[in-house]
Amino acid sequence: MIPFTRPSIGEAEIEAVTEVLRSGWITTGPRVQELEATLADHLGGGVQVRLFNSGTSALEAALLAHEVGPGDEVIVPAMSFVATANVVLRVGARPVFVDVDLVSRNLDAERVAAALTPRTRAVIPVHFAGRPVEMDPIYRLGRERNLLILEDAAQAIGSRQGGRPVGASGNPVCFSFHPNKNITTVEGGALACADPHVVKRVERIRFHGIERDAEGLITVPEWGGKMNLPDVGAALGLVQLTRLEDFNERRRELAQRYLQRLPDHPALLLPEEAEGHSWHMFCVCLDAGALGMERPQVIDWFRRREIGLGVHYPAMHLFPLYRRFGYGEGDFPNAERIGRQTLTLPLFPALTDAEHQQVCDAFHELLENGA
Repeated sequence: MIPFTRPSIGEAEIEAVTEVLRSGWITTGPRVQELEATLADHLGGGVQVRLFNSGTSALEAALLAHEVGPGDEVIVPAMSFVATANVVLRVGARPVFVDVDLVSRNLDAERVAAALTPRTRAVIPVHFAGRPVEMDPIYRLGRERNLLILEDAAQAIGSRQGGRPVGASGNPVCFSFHPNKNITTVEGGALACADPHVVKRVERIRFHGIERDAEGLITVPEWGGKMNLPDVGAALGLVQLTRLEDFNERRRELAQRYLQRLPDHPALLLPEEAEGHSWHMFCVCLDAGALGMERPQVIDWFRRREIGLGVHYPAMHLFPLYRRFGYGEGDFPNAERIGRQTLTLPLFPALTDAEHQQVCDAFHELLENGA
């Protein structure tokens, strides 16, 4: 079976993790500090990095550090993994959904501006599948309206915009290192930010609100959770980071082959290449109804040919959790079409050329001959 994704773990990663396990210090420690410094150097822009046990925790801590909470509204795309909206509820604020572009699946400043109200405190653009959001107009909007712009770059480690890495802007940017991401720490995430006040607050928030003085004694000036990353994961991440450019180059090569080799068919909508795209995923929209099928039948059709497809993602505003805010069908047509039709094709560095061609051939067979 060809999966839609698979982490690339080699002997160097295994050796690095083994070394930590044998050291006797496996929780947050020197490897975390080393990865934070190394990732900050990789991103540039004068940012500092703090690691978390997930990208979700990093987003939550960033909202808390900026005191986003009850009575506030936060604009989020209607098309993303549900964590993007869930963290807003978690801090007591209200997510306000906005439709996305059908092809890029990203927010744009015009749609964001139309959704602003006096209660809007923050905007969370998502760099979907590694394609960078056009951020400059959103940054300007943030400055004009005094809004927090919190970038969800969970899918965008290694993406670039304007010649610099996503994460180098100075405003808070959050990454994920889940096993399906371009590099992994097993579970884990990071926040990059140039504001030392924010960095200090997220340090406290990620570990029980604790501060230590020069003698190592603790005090607790504010609430904090348990969001720290262990050294075991950081050791894995340090090796993975050295391989990021090679990983992403292979992803770009495979994505280009899909764009060249998948059939031109009215039932199939492909993504587009974009400058700085890291190609975390290759997601298409397939109108299964035009083929006389339903999406589960399509997925099963591919599975019987030893090809695994993913579904990324359902439209968030249609989940029961968010319908209670009054959202429903027809509110965000692009997100809803994506949610109905999306399929995620296999894309990971170890995918062979033969396996890639097998996926392309299967699409040609499906679209030319049907089920």
